[in-house]
Amino acid sequence: MFEDLYNAFANFKRNKTRTLLSLLGIIIGVASVIIITALGKSTSDSVRSSFGSTGLDVISITNNGPKHIRARLLSYDETFRSELLALQDVQNVFYINKFPGTITRNNVSVNMDVLCVEYRYLDAYGYKLQYGTDFTVSDHVLGSQKMILGSKVAEALFPEGNPVGKRVILSRDSVLFGFDVIGVLATPPGISESISTTIMVPRGFYIKKMDPKPDAEQVQIKAADMGLVAKVESDITALVEQKTGAENVVWIESPLSIIEQINEAYSTISVMLSAIAGISLLVGGIGIMNIMIVTVTERRKEIGIRKALGATPQDIRNQFLIESAAITLTGGSIGILLGIAISAVIVYARNLPFTIQWQACVIAFGFSVFVGIFFGLNPALRAAKLDPVDALASD
Repeated sequence: MFEDLYNAFANFKRNKTRTLLSLLGIIIGVASVIIITALGKSTSDSVRSSFGSTGLDVISITNNGPKHIRARLLSYDETFRSELLALQDVQNVFYINKFPGTITRNNVSVNMDVLCVEYRYLDAYGYKLQYGTDFTVSDHVLGSQKMILGSKVAEALFPEGNPVGKRVILSRDSVLFGFDVIGVLATPPGISESISTTIMVPRGFYIKKMDPKPDAEQVQIKAADMGLVAKVESDITALVEQKTGAENVVWIESPLSIIEQINEAYSTISVMLSAIAGISLLVGGIGIMNIMIVTVTERRKEIGIRKALGATPQDIRNQFLIESAAITLTGGSIGILLGIAISAVIVYARNLPFTIQWQACVIAFGFSVFVGIFFGLNPALRAAKLDPVDALASD
C-alpha cells in the first residue's frame, strides 16, 4: 500500500498540469465549505456577543402598534403583574415608563429619554455600577428624586470625573426637578453599550410627580433560568391571548430568542451554500474519473507488465484507487488550509471573531476522500479487468 502511495505521488510529479487540474475541483469545493461555515459561525458569534452577556433571560412585552389600541384590550396593571408572577418559572416582573427630558448641569444640557425603572431592575439585567449605589426600596416607595447615569452622559455633564453626590436639573414640559446623582453605570460590551447613554430614575418618582395611574410602556419579565426563556415566552403568549381574546396584540421577545432566530437563519443559509459547494466536489470527482480513465489508457503496458509478473486484479485495482484517493487527500488538505487562510483574512477584515467549524473541516475532508474513491472506482476496475496479453500488445 505504501509503495502504491509513493508511486502515486511520483506519477503526480511527472504529470503536474494534469494533477493540478484534478486537484482544482476538490480544493475549491473543500475551501468553499470551510469559508462558508467559518463565516457563518463567526457572524453568529458576533451577533451573540453584540447582545452582551446581560439580560439574555429577560423577556420584553412591548406594544404591537399604537399604545391606546393595546390599552383597550390589555392593561399593564397590578392584576396583570400578579398573573405573570403566577406563571411557572417567572422570577420577577418589571414595569417601565419613559419620557423625553432635558438634563442640565451648569451650562451643559443633554436631551434624552429618561427611563423610569423599578426596584432590582439593574440586578435583573446584570448591570454593574462604575460609581455609587443602586436605587433602594424607599427610593421607589417615596418617589425619590435620585438619578443613575450612563457613562457617556456622566462624562458629558461631569467631565471632571465622579458625579456621585452632585445635582442636576431635569426639565420636562418646562417643569423643573432637582435630582441627586447616586450612580454611574459601567458599560458592558456589545449592543448593551447603549446603556452608556441611559438616564434612569425610580418609577415611583414618575408615579408620584407625573402620572399617578400610569400605564406602563413596557413589561419585562425575568425567567428563573436562561434555559427556560422559550417556555416562559410561550406561557406569556398564551396568557395574553387568553386575556385579550386576540393574537399579536403585543410583541413578546427576548434577546435570547432573537439570537436563536438569527442563528437559525445563518444555519439555513450556511447549509444551502455548503450544498452548492458540495456540487463542486462532485464536479471535481467527475474530473478525477475522466483523468484516471486517461491514465489507465496511457499505462496499459505498465498494467500488462505488472500482471505478467504476478500482480492480481485486486493489486491493480488498489493501485489506481490509491492514486485517486491520493489526489483527493492532497486536494482536501490544501482546500482546508486555503479555506482557513481565506476565512481568517475575511473575518479580520470585517472585525469578526475568528471561529473555525472543525466538524465542517472533517466532513468536507471525508467527503472529498469519498468522492475520490467513488469516482476512481470505475477506472480502477477497468484497469483490473485488462487482459495482460492485450495490454502488452498495446502501443
